[in-house]
Parts: sequence; C-alpha cells; structure tokens
Amino acid sequence: MATVTGTAYWASVLTPNTKFEPVYSVDLVVDQETAEKFASKGVPIKQMDEGPAIVIKRKVNKPKGGTRLAPTLVDRRARPLNAMVGNGSKVKVQYEPFAWEYAGKTGVSLDFIGMQVLELVEYNSKSKNELEFEDEGVEEEELEEL
Repeated sequence: MATVTGTAYWASVLTPNTKFEPVYSVDLVVDQETAEKFASKGVPIKQMDEGPAIVIKRKVNKPKGGTRLAPTLVDRRARPLNAMVGNGSKVKVQYEPFAWEYAGKTGVSLDFIGMQVLELVEYNSKSKNELEFEDEGVEEEELEEL
C-alpha cells in the first residue's frame, strides 16, 4: 500500500467525524509537487490557507451493511498510539486508492488505512463554556463600592 507524508488538519482517526455521514478522515497538507502528482491521477486537491491538501477518508458504514474498522494509529516507532491528532501534526498516512462512479460522475478517492505520527501536536478540546480567567485578586476600591 502507498503512503504520503504531510501536515494533518481536522484529523478524525480513532473516532469518526459524525457531523454528517460518519467518516474517519484527515486533510493532509502536502507540498505543491505532491499535490500535482495526486491531481494528475484524478485525486481532488483541496485548497486550504496552509497549502494544497489531499482528503483521505474512510466511511464507517459499508454500502451493504456493517461497519469498517478505524484506521490504525501509531507513533514514530510504529507502536500503537491512543491520542487525538491535532492540527499541525506531521504525519505519514497509509492509503489505498480506489476509483468510483456515482450519478454519472467518476473519480479517484483514497481509503484511509492508517496514520503514523511523526511529530504530534495533541488536540486540545476547550469547551466553549470553559473560561480562561485567572484569579486577579480584589482591589480595595472595588470592595468599598459594594
């Protein structure tokens, strides 16, 4: 199987993104030469602020029922990794290209087989309800106003 190295954005590796149809995915920002190579083979290239990106994904649900396994996630030494891969992580992604045809259109997509994290930027999920205030103390003037 093939691999490609780049910078991960919006990675859903161990847990699928369920905003729409459940899917494991990563937007992989690559250099221009790599993007052109994939584009020449019919793989769509997504333009992001960070650069050209290849979208690599695996649908959770199979067309005829059942589910697919999550992609494998390993560290730089190929040991299993249980982490949320954050934006900016340097990764190598293993994929399997496949041709598709739907509603009169054809294309090539990349099935997400696994990811090796070379440099982890761990995802930090801050709730919108979490406040980031520190104790600033109370000034005497403020107490007098009460």
